[in-house]
Amino acid sequence: MRKFIAAVGALLFVIFGSQPCFSQGAPSSEAARKAELAAAWQAAGKAGTVGSADIPLIDQATLKLPAGDFFVPKAEGTRVMRALGNTVHDTNFVGLVLSTRQHDQWLVVITYIKEGYIKDDAAKDWNADDLLRNLKEGVDESNKDRVARGFPEMEVIGWIEPPNYDATSHRLVWSVLGKDKGTPDDARKDVNYNTYALGREGYFSLNLLSDSARIATDKSAAHELLANLTYQSGKRYEDFSASTDRIAEYGLLALVGGVAAQKLGLLALALAFVLKFAKVIFIGAAVFGAGVMKFFRRKPSDDSAGGAA
Repeated sequence: MRKFIAAVGALLFVIFGSQPCFSQGAPSSEAARKAELAAAWQAAGKAGTVGSADIPLIDQATLKLPAGDFFVPKAEGTRVMRALGNTVHDTNFVGLVLSTRQHDQWLVVITYIKEGYIKDDAAKDWNADDLLRNLKEGVDESNKDRVARGFPEMEVIGWIEPPNYDATSHRLVWSVLGKDKGTPDDARKDVNYNTYALGREGYFSLNLLSDSARIATDKSAAHELLANLTYQSGKRYEDFSASTDRIAEYGLLALVGGVAAQKLGLLALALAFVLKFAKVIFIGAAVFGAGVMKFFRRKPSDDSAGGAA
């Protein structure tokens, strides 16, 4: 298996080296960006873990990685994200999960926010229509900044999945569909499918990136990963001690695109993240999927051949 994983780096070199993506007339900066992206995916392939496997998530939890999934750890995942033009919050970012199955194109970004214990009592009374209206108002406000920075205005179309909180497992799921203003409503759109697992000291966010044509199928992967995340004893939501533990400055309601995003400096980009982030990620994911996925799907007997590549 070690040889199997290490061979990914060599394969990525072949994939990128064999594709005519570096024309002699291309600007050196563009060539350098592509070279860094190739190197980042190569490093990710070498450092990652193929499921099924138990993946420690910092000092908080364990993720049972399903067979067919691939986990990229923090350092290499950060390099991939930056090579794709995305800013990574070093304190929060944990790693990436992607599928090695044929035709899958989703990616999950795992972060951990250590903000304290999130009170969940608001979930009893929230109203999906009110939450959607708040999100739309927030995007309208953020459009002022987007226009000033030369980005197109955005708008929220509606829920892909209204906020759903399981008070027994302390899991939250929600997803909204957004688009650039002026684009057709029926055009394919990139999607962030947001899932959260609350713990004693904060929460994990497992953010699945997909698109509107695939999300009905792809969201099952997010639910599986969310269910496979188990907090360590002492770190669980039910381990909270009111006498000693810190309570977050915001409650569960804020995790639906509100105060938590603002506190993390993300509110103005919340819906921009839904589209822009997923688009640049899949530039890398598509290349990764074109060759590395085929490699991962080889039978073990092909391992020696893959290593020779």
